Amino acid sequence: MGEERWAEVDRYLTDLLLPDDPVLDSTLRASEAAHLPAIQVSPPQGKLLELLARIRGTRRILEIGTLGGYSTIWLARSLPPGGHMVTLELDPKHAQVARANLERAGLDEVVELREGPATRSLADLAREGVDPFDLIFIDADKAGYPEYLAWALRLSRSGSVIVADNVVRNGAVADASSRDESVRGVRRFHEMLAGEPRVSATAIQTVGAKGYDGFALAFVTRDP
Repeated sequence: MGEERWAEVDRYLTDLLLPDDPVLDSTLRASEAAHLPAIQVSPPQGKLLELLARIRGTRRILEIGTLGGYSTIWLARSLPPGGHMVTLELDPKHAQVARANLERAGLDEVVELREGPATRSLADLAREGVDPFDLIFIDADKAGYPEYLAWALRLSRSGSVIVADNVVRNGAVADASSRDESVRGVRRFHEMLAGEPRVSATAIQTVGAKGYDGFALAFVTRDP
């Protein structure tokens, strides 16, 4: 059993549980046409993010790593009237594609896309004194995960949920001798979660059309 079977199961679950969605399909097509890397979440993973946000009763979402806006749309759709989402993207080309996709989805007034280095944008949010976010999704450069987690904790409150993608790295996360900066960043991220008294956390391995990886999920138990 390998990636071919994992992808087959993903297709089965997507066809069965997720109706055709022209907006999301056009988002993927636009991202592919612009030659963006195909590293966005899979449809079942996107739906999982939406459901987590709905279950939480989320009104404010922060996403670190927009790419073409695919996961952004899944998350933004969970918001009730008056809800707001901020998404951060480093690459100007990715941001341009995402803005067009969000406008096509009718979410451009719900989602605020901030372009530039995430650490700068996160510092700006803290300096502006924004209200804490209910859900924070981290899906950007893996070497930066420890710093993103530190900012996420600063921008959260008791009851906030932090989700991070790609935290297993095809199993390489278990290799303490790895010199891969992405693996090292994710390992440090897990270590920070383990030593952080403000969170209760776990991580889940996943397989599917995106290969072998995993999610981390942290529940913030008290205010900063």
